[in-house]
Amino acid sequence: MTSEDIIRQIGTVKVVAILRRVPGDRVEKVARAVAAGGLTVMEVTMDSEDAIDMIRTVRRSLEGQVVVGAGTVLDESSARAALLAGAEFIVAPNLNMDVVRAALRYGKVVIPGAMTPTEIVAAAEAGAQLVKVFPAGVLGPEYIAQVHAPLRHTRLVPTGGVNVSNARAFIEAGAFAVGIGGSLVDRTAVSQGRYEAIEEAARAIVRAVGGLGG
Repeated sequence: MTSEDIIRQIGTVKVVAILRRVPGDRVEKVARAVAAGGLTVMEVTMDSEDAIDMIRTVRRSLEGQVVVGAGTVLDESSARAALLAGAEFIVAPNLNMDVVRAALRYGKVVIPGAMTPTEIVAAAEAGAQLVKVFPAGVLGPEYIAQVHAPLRHTRLVPTGGVNVSNARAFIEAGAFAVGIGGSLVDRTAVSQGRYEAIEEAARAIVRAVGGLGG
C-alpha cells in the first residue's frame, strides 16, 4: 500500500487499535478478533516481547485484510527493524526526528507523539503525515478542539486514555482518528482466550465512531 492508501484507511476506520504486550503465541488470534470487529488498522508496540516476529506474523496471516504498523518506536534502529519486518506505519509517543526521517526514508507513514501546539507543528514540518496527541485522556476532547481550530491542516490522532465512551467526542472535536489500546485488547480476555470479548469490544468502538467521516 502507498502512504496515501494507509492514511486513507486510517481516516476511514478512524481508529488505530494498539496491541501492547500481547503474548506472541496469541497475537494472531487477537489481531483476527480485532479485525473481525471492524478495526482493520493496528499497531504492535515495540515494548512487546518478540515485537518484530509479531509484526511479521500479523502481516503474513492477515495479508490484505489489515494495515499493520509498529508503535512505541523510540529510536531509529527500532524504526528500521520494524519497517524491515513489514510495518506499514510507525507510531511514537514522542517527537524523535531520527524516527521521523527513518520512516520517510522508507516511504512509510509516521505518527510521532506531541502534546503542545509547538510540538505538533514541529512534527508536521518534519514531514509527519499524522500527529499523535499524547496523553489525550488527560488533555480531553476540548483540548483537541482548541488545538485543531488553528491547525486544521494537521491530522491529529489522540491516544492514551481514549476508550469507547469518549472516542466519539475526540472525533467530533476534530481528530482525524484515535488510538485505543487497553480498553480494546483486555489483558484478562487475552490470557483467558476470550477472543469473542475482544471482537465485541472492537465492534462497540466501531459503533461509537461510525458514520463520522471518511
